Amino acid sequence: HVQLVESGGGSVQAGDSLRLSCAASGRTFSGRAFNSYAMGWFRQATGKEREFVAGIGNGTEYADSVKGRCTISRDKSTSTLVLQMNSLNPGGTAIYYCAARQWYWTSIFLQEYDYWGQGTEVTVSS
Repeated sequence: HVQLVESGGGSVQAGDSLRLSCAASGRTFSGRAFNSYAMGWFRQATGKEREFVAGIGNGTEYADSVKGRCTISRDKSTSTLVLQMNSLNPGGTAIYYCAARQWYWTSIFLQEYDYWGQGTEVTVSS
């Protein structure tokens, strides 16, 4: 059983920064190095489909809409995935989800992820 718990969401103004965290735990992660799993951040705005934001595994990938403004990283010592978001705009308003897949290769496709967190809400006001 794997648990992913996101935190760090909130309400901010356009141009502000936010740092989202995802704490990973469970038997699957204890049996393998945290860095051996590919992980990702997705977001879902009201009335829209869930979309890829950033991923990390054998490399890093970013959606074009956040490239240059977001950085994904992970801390092996604490099994924590982080998404640093800068220069936020109202288009970033959504629920942000952390996800993990049982393979090392980075993926931008949500159907390739096996585990999901409950999400953390981000609201960006203009």
